[in-house]
Amino acid sequence: MEKVYVFGHRKPDTDSVCAAISLAYLKKQQGINAIPYTLGEINNETKFVLDYFKVTSPSVLYDVKLQIKDVKYHRNVSLSDNTSIRNVYKYLEKNSITGVPIVNKNNKFISLITLKGITKDLIDGNFNVLNTNYKNIVDTLEGEEVLKYDDEIFGNLKVASYKSTTFFEKIDLKEDDILIVGDRHSIIEYAVQSKIKLIIVVGNGVIKDKHLEMARENKVNIIRTSYDTYHTARLIGLSNYIKTLIKEGRICTFKEDDYYNEFLIKSSKLRHNNYPIINKNDKCLGLLRITDINDIKRKKVILVDHNEEEQSVEGLDEAEIVEIVDHHKIGNVSTKNPINFRNMSVGSTNTIIYHMYQEQKIDIPDYIRGLILSGILSDTLSLTSPTTTSIDKEVVIKLANSLNIDYKKYAREMFKAGTSLSGMTINEIINKDIKSFSLGDNKFAISQVFTLNFEDIYNNKDKYIEELEHIKQNKELNLVVLAVTDILKNGSYIFYTENEKEILEDALGMIDIEQGIYVDGMVSRKKQIVPIIMDNIR
Repeated sequence: MEKVYVFGHRKPDTDSVCAAISLAYLKKQQGINAIPYTLGEINNETKFVLDYFKVTSPSVLYDVKLQIKDVKYHRNVSLSDNTSIRNVYKYLEKNSITGVPIVNKNNKFISLITLKGITKDLIDGNFNVLNTNYKNIVDTLEGEEVLKYDDEIFGNLKVASYKSTTFFEKIDLKEDDILIVGDRHSIIEYAVQSKIKLIIVVGNGVIKDKHLEMARENKVNIIRTSYDTYHTARLIGLSNYIKTLIKEGRICTFKEDDYYNEFLIKSSKLRHNNYPIINKNDKCLGLLRITDINDIKRKKVILVDHNEEEQSVEGLDEAEIVEIVDHHKIGNVSTKNPINFRNMSVGSTNTIIYHMYQEQKIDIPDYIRGLILSGILSDTLSLTSPTTTSIDKEVVIKLANSLNIDYKKYAREMFKAGTSLSGMTINEIINKDIKSFSLGDNKFAISQVFTLNFEDIYNNKDKYIEELEHIKQNKELNLVVLAVTDILKNGSYIFYTENEKEILEDALGMIDIEQGIYVDGMVSRKKQIVPIIMDNIR
């Protein structure tokens, strides 16, 4: 079943992580193979939540770029290095391909054989030596097994084209010789007595019983074919192992996890038609032809708690967005086809997901109830944020009662676990939850940090402002703001990049503000900070 990736934004918070897990579970109940992911390491608050409800943290998803495995290449296309040249050619013809990977007995890639390479060997190759096995010769000559003592056949080819007396005079048969002969009994007897490797009797020639007995005693292999001498001599070289055509030199291969765009760049320079696909252990997975490159299957993704490309996974433009569930403003994500876009003006994405469960009449297990509850409490600051709606409150009360949880007490424990900044660098603190926004040509970013110990940040405010300036320059932003939110006081301390002081004064409606100014009641980035900046940035 095709996998669907479900994930939140690049700075995972409790709402986005819980939403990804909860929505993925809902989709699974609907028969969709939805897998939750995060786009980075989870924070301490989210760790507390997952541990509390005994839920394993989702894997980190680094990108959804197109990869070789998303291309409909020819899987399980390869041949053993002991395959005959003739059978390789027939395989290429049957499958309408011009090349095939060659592997050893452990399925490890050895080389690539192409129709062009086979043709070249038929013109320039060595026709005097045979290196193959008994079966390949029988198959190639459509012959019959008369006597077989060796699987492997290696030797020099000779054809009994002289009259018998001349043959005896000119040809000195050795044990590693392979003789093509008709029903010329004296020559057959000479060959058997010489204990040569193999006798190929053409034209369905008769072999005398006494010669067969001598061959048994000397363990001489014999094959009989209906082909005449001319056709046998022409075909016999095609029974050679395909590995006899392999030349030294590096063949360009790709792995399934290699990126599609990188393949396009490299293949455009090489201009080959066939590329073997291997795994990390060099085992062959198949063949990618240049004609296959447009037959791709994009990864299917569902976005939760965001709908802006800047906040989403790398390579989103190479994936297929099939659904979005969010409670933020409509962003700049575009889709190629109509999708289900669930957007509500509520305090948490998990509130929306709860209602999706109700609408679908799907039972919610206790651990999913706990995650949904935690996501709502986190994003609404335990129902105190101005983003909180009556719908959020109703869902929290229902879930808390069903789980027999005092949601206020639980929220305090959750926030206590999440607001600790111990052991984090200034860069890590600012980047813990930073989101970028754009309005026309203007771009700005807002970082929000929840802590119960503002003094630690204020005492190092110069270093924090320096880091904000660094982010502004590196990301070419017009403004960077850090909101340090005190949950208990229900307000935020604001830091900003220096040259934009006037924008913040206009936004806050204040005069001559200073770094770290406290704004009572300002706790929501989405509903309070972003709108006033958008109204004043130019």
